[in-house]
Amino acid sequence: MSLLGHFELTAQPFGVTPDPRFIYPSATHREALSCLLHGIASDRGFTALIAEPGMGKTTLLFHLLQSLKGKARTAFLFQTLCGPREFLSALLDDLGIDDEGGSIGAMQAKLNHYLLETSSEGRQVVVIIDEAQNLDEGVLEVVRMLSNFETANRKLMHVVLAGQPQLAKKLAAENLAQLRQRISIIARLDRFGADETREYIEHRLQVAGRQSSSGPLFAKQAYALIAERSQGIPRNINNLCFNAMSLACAMKKRVVEGAMIQETVRDLELTTIAARPVSAEKETTAEASTPRKLAWQRFSQATWRRAVSLIAAAVPLICLGFVSGKALGERRAAALPERPEANGPLVPAATAAAQPLPEDASRSLDFKDAKQTQEPGTRLDAPAVVPASAPRRRSSRRVHSQTVQRSTSSAGWTAKFSSSLRPPRVAAFTHSDPGAPELEPAAQQVLLPASAAMPGDKP
Repeated sequence: MSLLGHFELTAQPFGVTPDPRFIYPSATHREALSCLLHGIASDRGFTALIAEPGMGKTTLLFHLLQSLKGKARTAFLFQTLCGPREFLSALLDDLGIDDEGGSIGAMQAKLNHYLLETSSEGRQVVVIIDEAQNLDEGVLEVVRMLSNFETANRKLMHVVLAGQPQLAKKLAAENLAQLRQRISIIARLDRFGADETREYIEHRLQVAGRQSSSGPLFAKQAYALIAERSQGIPRNINNLCFNAMSLACAMKKRVVEGAMIQETVRDLELTTIAARPVSAEKETTAEASTPRKLAWQRFSQATWRRAVSLIAAAVPLICLGFVSGKALGERRAAALPERPEANGPLVPAATAAAQPLPEDASRSLDFKDAKQTQEPGTRLDAPAVVPASAPRRRSSRRVHSQTVQRSTSSAGWTAKFSSSLRPPRVAAFTHSDPGAPELEPAAQQVLLPASAAMPGDKP
């Protein structure tokens, strides 16, 4: 069964077209209609109708056109996103005047001729411009020029500007002061209250063929919810009522309950639809995880607060312990007696007297590029041994001012002589072979441990 048959209706009561049959004569609508008719009858030239979107401006304008039928020639313009020439062309076309693609001046001349002919017939021309808030300043200036079509005793044309609150802001601008001064009447449409909302719904149901004997179609709770959710705007009321009636028809219900209105509100809520996940499974998961997310957020916040508190308490303790440990280490270091170094200071070879080496220390070092005395046929794979009885001679080459310290990893004899109790000394020696070449400058001085020096040597 269709919606109309289910609820015993002959027409759609909550349609989307501005049908003047369904206009509800509320106090604000009656006042606005009276103002517009009075301005036209008085030849005021310009009147304005300003209201929010969805308040029924267009329906009221259509009702106004019906009231003027047979009394005046009318033109209804709603394509307002245009330039001055397009606006004049649309006006001439709606009045039945051939445009012929002329200039703006030519079109104004044709319009003036038409207005004079109509005035001579005793009829008035009324131009209604809907959605006038979209007109730019150039078109509004052309609209102002229409008021110049007049005779000595009357206006040849009356213009009704209808639009949203943005139109009032435009008319209040300083550069449109001349047009604003010509508008002598401004009508407004206010929102419905709870009682007017209920009367509005019942009026449209009655016009659509609903009989009072059939009983109320909406429950009391439904009326209250519609008045609250629609905010008293007729277009919102129509959308809620249509969808709620469709839901009741699908559920085989004769009366629209409050729960159906609530479900309809959820279905029409665009922000909820935009935030809803694409998949129903994801939506269910998101709704189920919401309590867990909130609990986790509270837990995380509490954990961060505790962590910050612990860090704030631990930082002073760490700093205090560091300072105390440093001071204690300094006091301990000051209390310990001074001890000589284990190996003693190193003395350059140039400052030590050349003394004969002991028998067990007479082996010469293996320096790079140092040639050793050997018998023919023997391998050069070990350092030459300098006999202990060989006469010592000082090197003729100047001893370099810097010392070269041999690595303990490559000189095994360092550990052998490290047990000496005497302070370290430096022993300078040369090859026992007079014919051997002198050592490289970097190897002419060698830092030796104290045990390598002869007993009785002076530092």
